[in-house]
Amino acid sequence: MKKIGLFLEYEPSGGGTFQYNQVMIDALAALPSDRFSVVVGYTSDLWQDYLEDYKLKTIFIPRGFWGRAFGLVWTLLGLPMGLWRRLCPLFHPMARALLREECDLWIFPSQDVRGFQIPVPALVSIQDLMHRYERRFPESASWWEYLNRERTYSNICRWARGILVESELGRQQVIESYGAPTGDIYVLPLIAPKYIRKGHNPPDFDSRYRLPGKFIFYPARFWAHKNHRNLIKAMGLLKNSIPDLKLVLAGTKSNAYDSYDEVIKLIHSLGLDEGVLFLGYVPDEYMPEIYHRARALVMPTYYGPTNIPPMEAFVVGCPVAISGIYGMPEQVGDAALLFNPDSVEEIADCILKLWTDDRLCAGLAERGKKRAAAWGEKEFNERLREIVTQLTDGIEEQHHK
Repeated sequence: MKKIGLFLEYEPSGGGTFQYNQVMIDALAALPSDRFSVVVGYTSDLWQDYLEDYKLKTIFIPRGFWGRAFGLVWTLLGLPMGLWRRLCPLFHPMARALLREECDLWIFPSQDVRGFQIPVPALVSIQDLMHRYERRFPESASWWEYLNRERTYSNICRWARGILVESELGRQQVIESYGAPTGDIYVLPLIAPKYIRKGHNPPDFDSRYRLPGKFIFYPARFWAHKNHRNLIKAMGLLKNSIPDLKLVLAGTKSNAYDSYDEVIKLIHSLGLDEGVLFLGYVPDEYMPEIYHRARALVMPTYYGPTNIPPMEAFVVGCPVAISGIYGMPEQVGDAALLFNPDSVEEIADCILKLWTDDRLCAGLAERGKKRAAAWGEKEFNERLREIVTQLTDGIEEQHHK
């Protein structure tokens, strides 16, 4: 029997990465119990509520301040990682905890440094390399962020037994950027987290969220690359032709590099104060109902290659319009409208169509549901099982040589 570990360090405020972690828990819980045993290691007590419904072994992993600080300095200075991997089990509580489980494979779904700093057989996710392809945004353009990401991803490609990416474009970008062996990179397209498929309306929903009767929805942190500015400008273009147009925004403003304040100022300057509603952070259980009530999801992000919100919208039957860049056209196929995120006019045109054309919205909703059904939880779980099997069989063969 193969033993698989899952390392969880992101917290609920982690946005799409946290949601991806949840999908991974579901997929590992679905592994055949006669062939695999699973242990989930977590570093934050906030994970306990999410894990209590699973019949999986769980362990709390102490993070260890000095071990993490020393590891960060070691990585940034470019000191030999092979030497660090030999030394860290002597003093680092994380390394000791993971090695003690004697797993055949540890999965690191949050593209973090633990996937190469700790000397365990690792399958590590690389969700995006936008620090290389979108240098114009402060969240990826600062020298510190760029250096940190470069060190992280190059070491992942050097030390991980396998790398997970979300699209064929993501695979090509990893190879282009770091020269990783193509056989070590596995494409595992995104699916919506399980909570979006539950679909029940919490009894306190209407008292907690007083939503307009008709609205455009965009769930995203207020980072500059999420492109709230052009979405607001598109609202301004439509102000006279659609006087009842409403936009609902969900997402935190933490670590937003002043972009949240810029969005507020833009809303004021365009006279859209009555047309934009801010929900802040929305717990998982309330998200399906917001999608269900929304006229459409409009997502003008600059980052890819792919994203989770369109998959959530597809499951619920919410029409979608999204940036037609990177891997997003491949992700949504014919189930969404595409626009240039630089073009306020194109974004406004998509909003106008979605707001006024019932037939178009019905067609998009139907195609979205079909697309979500064609690649859903079953297909994702089977593909992950294939990847895990291939990697663990390969590791076992190496040990026997």
